[in-house]
Amino acid sequence: MAEWDKMILCSFVIMLTVFGGTEGQSVNYPPPVCAVAGSTLTILCTFTSNSIIIQEGKEVQIRISRVRWCQNHLICHGPTPSVYDSLSLRSSDPRYRYLGDLQSNCTLQISNIKKKDEGTLRFRMEADKDMGHFTGQSGVSITVMENTQLRIQSSAGNRDVTVGETITLSCSAACSFDQLEVTWFRGNHTLSESGPVLLLSPLTAEDSGNYTCALRTNKGTSAPYRLRVKEEQEGTDGGPFDVMLIIRVILFTLHSLLLIIVSFIIIHRTILTKKGSAEERLSDLVRA
Repeated sequence: MAEWDKMILCSFVIMLTVFGGTEGQSVNYPPPVCAVAGSTLTILCTFTSNSIIIQEGKEVQIRISRVRWCQNHLICHGPTPSVYDSLSLRSSDPRYRYLGDLQSNCTLQISNIKKKDEGTLRFRMEADKDMGHFTGQSGVSITVMENTQLRIQSSAGNRDVTVGETITLSCSAACSFDQLEVTWFRGNHTLSESGPVLLLSPLTAEDSGNYTCALRTNKGTSAPYRLRVKEEQEGTDGGPFDVMLIIRVILFTLHSLLLIIVSFIIIHRTILTKKGSAEERLSDLVRA
């Protein structure tokens, strides 16, 4: 940019600040955003405008008549190319869709985001009076990643899972990838699900294996997530297996006790019989 152009731009910014009626006007952008190429990015945005300005000592009502989004331009005014302009019958790029209004919402959506969309986007409101114009100069910074490392997170965390449970596996990355098709794999087998979250319910032993996910627009896949589904063990949850075990222990105890009682009776009777026979022999000897 030429030195003269810079001077003009700085002068224009000063004029907006001093004479543009910027008090009370603002644009609230989200923090810097990272998006995966090919995904849909929604930039949440709100703005505050003035409904009354002071002109020549009088209160004058104004209304917002035009909104614009520009890329990599500090003011987003005049002939500056816009990615969205509410006055244009046809958008310069149909991938940019305005989801806001002329009152307070300036949300912008970018579909099939590309590397060329990377940069700083700024929102500008224009009123039916020049003093109502305002540009949110801080803007929102967009970074577009053509390749990103994916990872899988499980709702079960690191604990073991058993047959019959329900868990979800989530495919995520450092960059957002809303409305982008996800391909899921178990081993070398491609699953039918295409969303960022894979629901497994109820779990069976066949669900065990290595799970990976991949994005339609990227060549790489995530690191494998190892899922092991264990069979439910007997006697672990107070269910019917515990009851059967208790019954078996009771029956075994009763059986053992019965054997001890019968053995005691037999032994006792044998001792009594032998004692009676001895007494009879002794009695016969005495009479003889």
